[in-house]
Amino acid sequence: MKVTDQQLQVPGLRMTMQRKEVYRALMENQDHPSASELFEFMQNSVHPMSLATVYNCLEALVEHGAVKQVNIDREPTRYCQNSIPHGHFHDQTSGTIHDINFKQGAQLSDLLDLPPGTQISNLEITLKGTIPS
Repeated sequence: MKVTDQQLQVPGLRMTMQRKEVYRALMENQDHPSASELFEFMQNSVHPMSLATVYNCLEALVEHGAVKQVNIDREPTRYCQNSIPHGHFHDQTSGTIHDINFKQGAQLSDLLDLPPGTQISNLEITLKGTIPS
Protein backbone atom coordinates (compact mmCIF):
# COMPACT_ATOMS: atom_id res chain seq x y z
CA MET A 1 0.00 0.00 0.00
CA LYS A 2 1.53 3.30 -1.11
CA VAL A 3 1.14 6.05 1.50
CA THR A 4 0.99 9.75 0.64
CA ASP A 5 2.58 12.52 2.73
CA GLN A 6 -0.93 13.79 3.53
CA GLN A 7 -1.78 10.43 5.17
CA LEU A 8 1.32 10.81 7.35
CA GLN A 9 0.11 13.94 9.13
CA VAL A 10 -0.55 13.59 12.87
CA PRO A 11 -2.49 16.40 14.57
CA GLY A 12 -0.36 18.21 17.15
CA LEU A 13 2.89 16.49 16.15
CA ARG A 14 5.62 18.09 14.08
CA MET A 15 6.36 15.46 11.46
CA THR A 16 10.11 15.38 10.96
CA MET A 17 11.54 13.41 8.06
CA GLN A 18 12.45 10.58 10.47
CA ARG A 19 8.95 10.43 11.99
CA LYS A 20 7.40 10.39 8.52
CA GLU A 21 9.62 7.55 7.38
CA VAL A 22 8.96 5.42 10.48
CA TYR A 23 5.21 6.11 10.19
CA ARG A 24 5.33 5.33 6.44
CA ALA A 25 7.10 2.02 7.17
CA LEU A 26 4.34 1.12 9.66
CA MET A 27 1.57 2.13 7.28
CA GLU A 28 3.04 0.20 4.35
CA ASN A 29 3.93 -2.92 6.37
CA GLN A 30 0.91 -3.65 8.50
CA ASP A 31 2.33 -6.74 10.17
CA HIS A 32 2.80 -5.28 13.68
CA PRO A 33 6.60 -4.95 13.59
CA SER A 34 8.83 -4.45 16.62
CA ALA A 35 11.16 -1.45 16.83
CA SER A 36 14.08 -3.71 15.88
CA GLU A 37 12.22 -4.98 12.81
CA LEU A 38 11.44 -1.39 11.78
CA PHE A 39 15.09 -0.47 12.33
CA GLU A 40 16.20 -3.33 10.05
CA PHE A 41 13.63 -2.29 7.45
CA MET A 42 14.81 1.34 7.64
CA GLN A 43 18.41 0.30 6.94
CA ASN A 44 17.32 -0.71 3.44
CA SER A 45 15.45 2.53 2.82
CA VAL A 46 16.57 5.83 1.37
CA HIS A 47 16.64 7.24 4.92
CA PRO A 48 18.47 4.80 7.24
CA MET A 49 18.46 5.83 10.91
CA SER A 50 19.68 4.64 14.28
CA LEU A 51 17.69 2.31 16.51
CA ALA A 52 17.42 5.12 19.09
CA THR A 53 15.84 7.37 16.46
CA VAL A 54 13.34 4.66 15.54
CA TYR A 55 12.39 4.28 19.23
CA ASN A 56 12.07 8.06 19.65
CA CYS A 57 9.86 8.34 16.57
CA LEU A 58 7.65 5.48 17.76
CA GLU A 59 7.33 7.05 21.21
CA ALA A 60 6.18 10.36 19.70
CA LEU A 61 3.69 8.58 17.41
CA VAL A 62 2.29 6.57 20.35
CA GLU A 63 1.99 9.70 22.54
CA HIS A 64 -0.05 11.42 19.83
CA GLY A 65 -2.35 8.44 19.24
CA ALA A 66 -1.20 7.68 15.69
CA VAL A 67 0.26 4.31 16.67
CA LYS A 68 -0.64 1.75 19.34
CA GLN A 69 1.70 -0.49 21.25
CA VAL A 70 0.85 -4.20 21.21
CA ASN A 71 2.33 -6.21 24.06
CA ILE A 72 2.15 -9.99 23.99
CA ASP A 73 3.59 -11.78 27.00
CA ARG A 74 7.34 -11.21 27.26
CA GLU A 75 7.88 -10.58 23.57
CA PRO A 76 9.23 -7.25 22.32
CA THR A 77 6.62 -4.52 21.99
CA ARG A 78 5.06 -4.41 18.56
CA TYR A 79 3.43 -1.42 16.90
CA CYS A 80 0.08 -1.09 15.15
CA GLN A 81 -0.90 1.83 12.92
CA ASN A 82 -4.60 0.90 12.81
CA SER A 83 -6.42 3.74 14.57
CA ILE A 84 -9.87 2.13 14.36
CA PRO A 85 -10.88 0.49 17.68
CA HIS A 86 -9.95 -3.18 17.36
CA GLY A 87 -8.32 -6.09 19.10
CA HIS A 88 -5.53 -8.46 18.17
CA PHE A 89 -5.23 -12.18 17.61
CA HIS A 90 -1.82 -13.75 18.28
CA ASP A 91 -1.34 -16.93 16.27
CA GLN A 92 0.82 -18.98 18.61
CA THR A 93 1.94 -21.33 15.84
CA SER A 94 3.31 -18.73 13.43
CA GLY A 95 3.82 -15.84 15.89
CA THR A 96 1.91 -13.46 13.63
CA ILE A 97 -0.46 -10.85 15.01
CA HIS A 98 -3.71 -10.10 13.18
CA ASP A 99 -6.12 -7.21 13.70
CA ILE A 100 -9.60 -8.31 14.71
CA ASN A 101 -12.46 -5.89 14.20
CA PHE A 102 -15.40 -5.57 16.53
CA LYS A 103 -18.82 -6.28 15.06
CA GLN A 104 -20.74 -3.16 14.07
CA GLY A 105 -23.10 -2.07 16.80
CA ALA A 106 -21.61 -4.41 19.43
CA GLN A 107 -21.58 -2.90 22.91
CA LEU A 108 -18.95 -3.72 25.51
CA SER A 109 -21.75 -4.22 28.00
CA ASP A 110 -22.82 -7.20 25.86
CA LEU A 111 -19.35 -8.73 26.24
CA LEU A 112 -18.26 -7.70 29.73
CA ASP A 113 -19.96 -7.65 33.10
CA LEU A 114 -19.10 -4.10 34.19
CA PRO A 115 -20.55 -2.16 37.12
CA PRO A 116 -23.19 0.40 36.08
CA GLY A 117 -21.71 3.76 35.14
CA THR A 118 -18.25 2.39 34.34
CA GLN A 119 -16.41 4.54 31.82
CA ILE A 120 -13.69 2.86 29.78
CA SER A 121 -10.77 5.08 28.76
CA ASN A 122 -8.71 2.44 26.97
CA LEU A 123 -9.45 -1.00 25.60
CA GLU A 124 -6.85 -3.64 24.77
CA ILE A 125 -7.99 -7.09 23.78
CA THR A 126 -5.57 -9.77 22.68
CA LEU A 127 -6.73 -13.27 21.87
CA LYS A 128 -4.29 -16.16 21.58
CA GLY A 129 -4.67 -19.40 19.69
CA THR A 130 -4.00 -20.97 16.35
CA ILE A 131 -5.44 -20.33 12.92
CA PRO A 132 -6.31 -23.51 11.01
CA SER A 133 -4.13 -24.16 7.96
